[in-house]
Amino acid sequence: MRFEQLARPLNDAMSGRFVLVNYLPTAAGAVCVLVLVWAGAPGPRLDFGAAWRTAGKIGVGEAFVLVLAVTLLSLLVQPLQLALVRLLEGAWPRFTAGPFRWWQRKRRARLARSAEVSSEEPAEVQRAGQAAVLLRQRFPHDEHLVRPTALGNVLTAMEDQAGRAYGLDAVVVWPRLYPVLGEQVRAVVADRRDSMDLAARLSVTLGLTAVVSAALLHRAGWWLLVALGLLVAARLAYRGCVQAALAYGEAVETAFDLHRFDLYRALHLPLPDDVEAEKQDNRRLSAFWRQGRPVRFEYRHESPEDQGPK
Repeated sequence: MRFEQLARPLNDAMSGRFVLVNYLPTAAGAVCVLVLVWAGAPGPRLDFGAAWRTAGKIGVGEAFVLVLAVTLLSLLVQPLQLALVRLLEGAWPRFTAGPFRWWQRKRRARLARSAEVSSEEPAEVQRAGQAAVLLRQRFPHDEHLVRPTALGNVLTAMEDQAGRAYGLDAVVVWPRLYPVLGEQVRAVVADRRDSMDLAARLSVTLGLTAVVSAALLHRAGWWLLVALGLLVAARLAYRGCVQAALAYGEAVETAFDLHRFDLYRALHLPLPDDVEAEKQDNRRLSAFWRQGRPVRFEYRHESPEDQGPK
């Protein structure tokens, strides 16, 4: 079952992705804050029985207003999804990112040392191979590309390595490759991207809810642990986001492996004869899209007979 199937749209105006990635996390945070307020926060004593009774007295009109407010808030923050992921990747000011980038480089160096084979023992070779796979998946090839967070390094590794074996620059090629993907591959890519975006939105929403809860519960004694629990949940959601990013990167690399020649056909370019010719053509294409460098294209247009029956 794909994630989009878990959130059927209420109508054609609201997609499954919107409900899953934007609406549900926002609704969860809003409900948490409302329950605390109904229970008596920011007072010194909380009564969750009162919160339950207040929720039971909500009429149809009030429920509609609450649902409408959450929907509008979800729509307002929806365009910020990419910025939110960039924030979790480590798009911070240099003076704050420096120490975290230093720590991530140390982690990368330790993993690189583990990937070195110290003997020909089968167990040692297997251990080094597993470390090499983790190094490739979790960190970019070049050290200067290391980001200050685990999520940033996983996504940078994907951008750095997807299509690299074929001479393709994934950053500029991916927006052009995605429309020509096969239906099955596109569904896998979309599902894994939704999983990553959902975990990212949950992590940030839970973190913000924890801050608001701490402000509401600062006089409630031990109830302040609710905010701590939300922070732990936010951390778990972030770790889930990193794992989802690993799966998303694998799907993107697979898309390059299986459908890169479909891009040639869509561009009406002749297919390369061998690997070296492919790399040369792909480097020229990547440079053209990345820098606007002039390229002399030789087009190959299929005749109706070549295209076969529709």
